[in-house]
Amino acid sequence: MILKNYTFAQIFSLLIVPAFFATLRMLTISAIMSTILGFALGVILTITEKGGLCENRVLNRVLDFLVNTIRSFPFIILMISIIPLTRFIVGKSIGEVAALVPLTVACTPFMARIFQNSFKEVDPALIEAAQSFGATKTQIVFRVMLKESVPSIISGLCLAIINLLGCTTMAGAVGAGGLGATALTYGYQNFNQRIMYSICAILVILVAIIQYFGDWIYRKMK
Repeated sequence: MILKNYTFAQIFSLLIVPAFFATLRMLTISAIMSTILGFALGVILTITEKGGLCENRVLNRVLDFLVNTIRSFPFIILMISIIPLTRFIVGKSIGEVAALVPLTVACTPFMARIFQNSFKEVDPALIEAAQSFGATKTQIVFRVMLKESVPSIISGLCLAIINLLGCTTMAGAVGAGGLGATALTYGYQNFNQRIMYSICAILVILVAIIQYFGDWIYRKMK
């Protein structure tokens, strides 16, 4: 695409708008998937730790090591290193759909720590009271631990989603499409500062919106 043949308004509608929605799709889907997986992992880490509802030190240590290992990888390196896994799951390693695998893998451990730390803030007396009334372990997790830690979880998820947004732009830089790829290909490499800084402005606005709604929900739940 020869940019000099188009006005900025045309470039915006032809390049930036589709890239924005591609980023939004990657962000939404990977955020939902990593939240579900992170919740499950966070629950297991919490209930299997010492003194937990289902104490299992071996499983806890294995999962803890796995979470720490994945979190230690910079996203670009992680994305490249799990290309075989990505190909196995979606059949390809490049593109918007393929990017969902590394995005989910990278964000899930972060989500798990958010849930785990939030669950730890729940007053143990509440859990003991629920046990004394005969509540099952599932009821304790969902009706006590989860219910009492919702504000803290919301605050943590807001930070995780903002971090995930940064990962989507990095994924775009290596073939996943979205705002990152557009900023790199049509902005930086073509020396077009209007495109590059327009995308930067969009990302700033996106972060502000996510943070605003995160804070709003937190205040409502507090």
